[in-house]
Amino acid sequence: MADAALYARADNLFQRKKLMALALPAVIIAYLVYVFFAFDVPGLAERARLDNARTLVADMVSYKTHVSRDNRSGEVTVAIEGERKGEYAPGQEPDWVAMRGATQVIDLGNGHVVTFLPENALSYDVPGFGMIEARVDGRDIVTNLGEDAPDWISASRTRLNITTEAGRVSLTRNRTEVFRYFAGWELFFFTLDSPYFGHGFSEILFGPQFDPARSNMVGAWQDFWHNAMWRHSDVAWALFETVLMAFLGTFGAAIVALPVAFIAAKNFAPLRSLRFVTRRIFDFLRGVDGLIWTILLSRALGPGPLTGSLAILLTDTGSFGKMFSEALENVDNKQIEGISSTGASTLQRYRFGVIPQVTPVLLSQVLYYFESNTRSATIIGAITGGGIGLLLTQAMITQKDWEEVTYYIVLVVLMVMAMDSLSGWLRKRLIQGDK
Repeated sequence: MADAALYARADNLFQRKKLMALALPAVIIAYLVYVFFAFDVPGLAERARLDNARTLVADMVSYKTHVSRDNRSGEVTVAIEGERKGEYAPGQEPDWVAMRGATQVIDLGNGHVVTFLPENALSYDVPGFGMIEARVDGRDIVTNLGEDAPDWISASRTRLNITTEAGRVSLTRNRTEVFRYFAGWELFFFTLDSPYFGHGFSEILFGPQFDPARSNMVGAWQDFWHNAMWRHSDVAWALFETVLMAFLGTFGAAIVALPVAFIAAKNFAPLRSLRFVTRRIFDFLRGVDGLIWTILLSRALGPGPLTGSLAILLTDTGSFGKMFSEALENVDNKQIEGISSTGASTLQRYRFGVIPQVTPVLLSQVLYYFESNTRSATIIGAITGGGIGLLLTQAMITQKDWEEVTYYIVLVVLMVMAMDSLSGWLRKRLIQGDK
C-alpha cells in the first residue's frame, strides 16, 4: 500500500513536470503572438518607405553636389553638400554644370539633363519618360504633368520633387535645386580652398612644393587637421572627451564605492541597520538609469562633460557597491587572522588581508564597466552636450550630411574596439600577471 502511494506521488510529480515543460513554451509562444499583433508587425510593411531607405544609404556612402538657384535673387551656386565651405568659386564649377548666362545646364549623365530656365522655370529631360517642365507662377508650382504622375515624382501646389537614378530635382517658390550623388566622402582630406585639393599622397610626398610658405607634409597635415567641413581636430577632441567621461565616471565610482562597500558587507559591519541603509542607497543609485541621472544633473549643473561623468559615477557607484560588498563577504578569514597575528592594525588588516583577495574581482569589474561606459558616454554626451555624442546628434539633426553620421559611428565602433582590447590587455597584466 505504501509502495502504491509512493508510485502515485512519483507519477504525479512526473506529470506536473511534463505539464510544466509543455506549458512554458506555450506561454512564450502566446506572448510572442501577442507582441506580433500588439506592436502591429503586419503593418510594418505598409509603413516602410524603401525609397527613404535607399536615399539614406546613398547619403551614408556617398556625397552629393548641390546646384542651387535662389528664385528671388537669381543667384546660382554649386556646392558640395550645399555648404558654403564646399562652394565652388565662380568659373570653377565642375564640367557637368554649364553656366550660360540666365540659363544653366546640368548634365546628370546617362541622358539625364536638367536646365534652369529664366523666370524661375526648369526642364528635366528624363530618358524613357520625356521632358518634364515646371515653373513658379506666383505662389504655385505649375507643371506639364498630369494627375497620373509616376511614384518617383512628387508634385503639389507648393513643391515638386523628382527622384531618379541620376539624381534629385527640387523646385519650390524660393529655390530650385539639383542633387547629384558621387561615391565616397568628398573633401574628407582637403577643402576646395586648400592647395593640396585634388593631389594624391605621392604627389604631396614627392611632388613640387604647392604652398611656398609651408612644406608639403606640414601644410597637408595642417589643412587636413583643420578641415573646415569634416573638423577632424574637433572630432579627435570629442573622442577624447568621451573616453574621459567614461574614465572619470567609472574609476571615480570605484574609488567612492570601495570604502562604502565595507559598511554594506555583513562580515565587516555587524550593525544590521547600517548595512540595510547602505544597501538601499546602492539600490537607489543603480536603480535610476544613467540617462535619467544625466537629465537631472544637466538641469541642476548645466550641460558639459563633467555632468556626464557625474551621471556615470552615480549609477556605477550603486553597481560597484553591490558587487564589492558581495566580494568582501566572500573573503577568506584565515588570511585576515594571519595578518592580525602579527599585531597589525585594523587598517593594515584590510590593506594586506582583504584588498589582495578582492583585487582581481574589483579590477575585472571596473575594467569591464569602463569598456561599457565608453559606449554609453556617447549617448550621455548627446544629452549633456559633450563628446562625440554631441557631434553625432548635430549631424543627425541636419538630415543632410549622413556621411558625417557614418564617419562618427565608425569612429565610435573603433573606439569601443580599442577600449575592449585595452581593457583585455590590462586584465591580463594586472590580474593574471602575464608579460
